[in-house]
Amino acid sequence: MDWREQAACRHVEADTFFPLTGKGPDSRQIARAKAVCAACPVTLRCAAWALDTAQPYGVWGGMDEGERQRLLRERRRAARR
Repeated sequence: MDWREQAACRHVEADTFFPLTGKGPDSRQIARAKAVCAACPVTLRCAAWALDTAQPYGVWGGMDEGERQRLLRERRRAARR
């Protein structure tokens, strides 16, 4: 079984996870998406997939775009050491 078949988001409107900005009403949308992720049994797999494939948009594995970008930068820095 693919991990996506177990994902809590599979029954949630996809737009929930892809806000236009991170400000105003969209920040509440991001919070709603992260709440779905918090209750998901495959959050870690989802986050790993999003990082491995460098997903540029949306909330994946409980992380928004900025959080994933920061983590990827930290990984690159650590790899250079």
